[in-house]
Amino acid sequence: MKSETKSKALYDRAVKLIPGGVNSPVRACRSVGRNPIFIDRAQGCRIFDADGNEFIDFVGSWGPMMLGHRHGSVMAAIEKVLERGVSFGAPVDLEVEMAEMICNAVSSVEMVRMVNSGTEATMSAIRAARAYTGRDVLVKFDGCYHGHADTLLVAAGSGVATLNIAGSPGVPEATIRHTVSLPYNDIPAFKKLMAEKGKTVAAVIVEPVAGNMGLVPPDPEFLHELRSETQKHQCVLIFDEVMTGFRLAYGGAQALYQISPDLTCFGKIVGGGLPVGAYGGKQEIMAQIAPEGPVYQAGTLSGNPLAMAAGLATLKELQQPGFYESVEEKSDRLSSGILRIAERIGIPLSVNRVGSMMSIFFTDRVVKNFEDAKTSNLEVFSAYYNKMLEKGIYLPPSQFEALFVSSAHEIADIDLFLAAAEAVLPELIK
Repeated sequence: MKSETKSKALYDRAVKLIPGGVNSPVRACRSVGRNPIFIDRAQGCRIFDADGNEFIDFVGSWGPMMLGHRHGSVMAAIEKVLERGVSFGAPVDLEVEMAEMICNAVSSVEMVRMVNSGTEATMSAIRAARAYTGRDVLVKFDGCYHGHADTLLVAAGSGVATLNIAGSPGVPEATIRHTVSLPYNDIPAFKKLMAEKGKTVAAVIVEPVAGNMGLVPPDPEFLHELRSETQKHQCVLIFDEVMTGFRLAYGGAQALYQISPDLTCFGKIVGGGLPVGAYGGKQEIMAQIAPEGPVYQAGTLSGNPLAMAAGLATLKELQQPGFYESVEEKSDRLSSGILRIAERIGIPLSVNRVGSMMSIFFTDRVVKNFEDAKTSNLEVFSAYYNKMLEKGIYLPPSQFEALFVSSAHEIADIDLFLAAAEAVLPELIK
């Protein structure tokens, strides 16, 4: 890196005006012992900071940039819709087209409502599930992050895990008393809870592939048991596919694992990099939402033409023949390469990957849940992050976040990552 003079100056200004100097906590980079770098621009799989430093980006705005930055068709769609306007607060044709694309792509989704963030999607889906069942209890899983709504800040992942926050001040005990959190992938614990309290459970919400305690895949039978038990006890199964939707497969993780939830939450990719969220599922549940039903949920910018245009352009690109196979090839090259390097130099690490999502944990455990993830050596991760940044590799500044491969990454970019890791990893065991 040439310098960080301009980033430092921007951060010095920001901390006087914005809590922590950032508008989302993990961006502060405190868990890796440094100040954030400020991004100036991006193109393809590369980002450029305020000081002119260039990095290969494996964050991708935390997942939505499946095509890389400033993809031609996405930019053209945005430019075209700018001629019409950016927000009307009224229905627009593009939101109908988006609803059709989502419902056609995801077989479990019969109706869908657009919102503006993943947090809005999950909190709204839970509200619909509670109204539909007439029950209160929500079951989630440790390390799964479903946004910052009050009821969900219990044993959450993402920034909550990064900053080692158990819950959050400002959330009344009464608000979370109906939320139960269980270990991810723990089938016996889940079945025991359902046997005892199943008749009071409104919904079970899960990341089908966890991405907010680092990347943690489901055990083969875990999702099937969630589906079986929720059907048995007539409660709603919600898949939080904000990260995985349209990333792991065109139909999301549920297509990959052949599970049909009752409700699904989307975000990130369906907005093509613009602020977006969506939730949808069975018609009889979605019919609870106003104005068709009594459950109120609204948003002035929901379905706005900018986000819809960018999302539609992105989803159309994902339908190109061989798209997912190409990204899978590059992702596999990255994960298998890291494992070969680690084995050769003798550093204990574990790699989890599903499709184009991946995490490297500095532990000798196989990471199957949040407790396993927390055995990672955070000091080693911090050193790894900073040394890789110096080599021009931009990674999530937290052990508890996944990295993402996009179609904009070339094999040469993957090999540059591996070359950097080959130089950096031996330094971590000195």
